Amino acid sequence: MPELPDVLLYVDSLRKLLAGRRLESISVRSPSLLRTFTPDQDTFANQQVTGFDRIGKRIVWEFESGSCIVIHLMIAGRFHWKKKRTLPKGKNDLAAFHFNHGSMMLTEASSHKRAGIWLLEDRGQANELDPGGIDVLNCSESEFRNSLLRSNNTLKRALTDPKRFDGIGNAYSDEILQAAGLSPLRKTRQLDEEEIGKLFSSTQETLMTWISRLQDQAGDKFPEKVTAFRPEMAVHGKFGEPCPSCGSPVQRIRYANKECNYCPKCQTDGRMLADRSLSRLLKDDWPKTLEDLEE
Repeated sequence: MPELPDVLLYVDSLRKLLAGRRLESISVRSPSLLRTFTPDQDTFANQQVTGFDRIGKRIVWEFESGSCIVIHLMIAGRFHWKKKRTLPKGKNDLAAFHFNHGSMMLTEASSHKRAGIWLLEDRGQANELDPGGIDVLNCSESEFRNSLLRSNNTLKRALTDPKRFDGIGNAYSDEILQAAGLSPLRKTRQLDEEEIGKLFSSTQETLMTWISRLQDQAGDKFPEKVTAFRPEMAVHGKFGEPCPSCGSPVQRIRYANKECNYCPKCQTDGRMLADRSLSRLLKDDWPKTLEDLEE
């Protein structure tokens, strides 16, 4: 799922390409993509796009009438800039937004179509979609602490909770926790003040680093390769590869259709965290430490 650095990259790129332009029409391939009934899509025809913003992981298109289009990309949704009047025809194409200089295609490379579009009368309606998480880039350490300690959950769950923190998902939570040297399964209320401070600074530094990195990589081109797996990442998607901080092999915990990546040496004092499926299968043979794994 595109997270805060990726969403900000999209917002910036969309603004450069489309702000001030007039939307000619919208082609929606499947009505199930639309999560609202009024206003209808024809209301936005020939309206000027005045700006772009975000609400959490949702991208907001703002129009001269005050109306908004809100798009949630979910896990596999992406934008692609196409030539003028390109219609959504491919199996991954969901909708196209047509301008006089090209079409912005919304795609979703998944058999489970979860992306959604909200057509709304004003920004107030758009703000009602906000899950309420704090802006981690602009909050104080005290605000971060209060949100973190709202309930006693694992750090992985707390960081990815949109009601607590704004825009952090599976990928960047792995990177943040590795930078902070904290186990994804530590409970929030087990942290001392020094560890909370380290997590706060690691959160801001990790996200700001990736925001700058992605913008530099995109340059003046519209981003076509938005992904949760990047070669520069420290641990996310790097199972079995050496941790850039210590050289130990990155490990993972699998759950549902996701996985959490971490470095045992940097984050768990060398302990291997139990993987629900593998540890249940291996039982007593499941390695408890890095030394056991090497043996």
